[in-house]
Amino acid sequence: VMSILLHGDAAFAGQGVVYETFHLSDLPSYTTNGTIHVVVNNQIGFTTDPRMARSSPYPTDVARVVNAPIFHVNADDPEAVMYVCSVAAEWRNTFNKDVVVDLVCYRRRGHNEMDEPMFTQPLMYKQIHKQVPVLKKYADKLIADGTVTLQEFEEEIAKYDRICEEAYTRSKDNKILHIKHWLDSPWPGFFNVDGEPKSMSCPPTGISEDLLSHIGNVASSVPVKDFKIHSGLSRILKARLEMTKNRVVDWALAEYMAFGSVLKEGIHVRLSGQDVERGTF
Repeated sequence: VMSILLHGDAAFAGQGVVYETFHLSDLPSYTTNGTIHVVVNNQIGFTTDPRMARSSPYPTDVARVVNAPIFHVNADDPEAVMYVCSVAAEWRNTFNKDVVVDLVCYRRRGHNEMDEPMFTQPLMYKQIHKQVPVLKKYADKLIADGTVTLQEFEEEIAKYDRICEEAYTRSKDNKILHIKHWLDSPWPGFFNVDGEPKSMSCPPTGISEDLLSHIGNVASSVPVKDFKIHSGLSRILKARLEMTKNRVVDWALAEYMAFGSVLKEGIHVRLSGQDVERGTF
């Protein structure tokens, strides 16, 4: 499995979740053994110039917090892009660390159908309109090199257009959405033949008072003999034992009993995070 994330330039620099995910990337319980981040960098975000959107030169600078290698590549050069992506994949496979490919490119049209970029970036868009599209640029190079002929190139384009047109035509015949066909469900029998969920009724989840008392007693005890426990923790455990005897619960004991009852059914429970280790809550 190889983890690949596709980002926009403004989102890569501006969304906190990107920075947070980088800091998770090498933690023992969370690592994916390296993610390849591909940034489609159109140098503009939505309509904001980079100098108004971030304080550093590159959108990819957030990746420096984990010393991830960052490859800035001219997206108008497909062979350079392929080379860089191969290096990125090799880095990830060899070192199991994150790596970033920054595709430096441009957006030919507006952010959406309503957007006219000439309003906000007139100088940039005058340059973009002069720019030869990457497909034509690369095709001209291959034809000039004699790698392909003009006829081969035109046949390839026609073949691709045909695939798209045929798929578009077929899509009009499809009047019903079959959810089941694209929903990869891990629960056999969860959906009926039409792909709709069966009526969902929860089985009873109650447990006996004896079992709750047992879990409460275990939760109030120290499993190791002659273990000197912190006096503050000792008070908490005594209070917990009292609650169990008096048939009352607070939030923490209720959680403990829920986890304990699930464990008694042989289901693995995983807790993580600082509040778990310190027992804050």
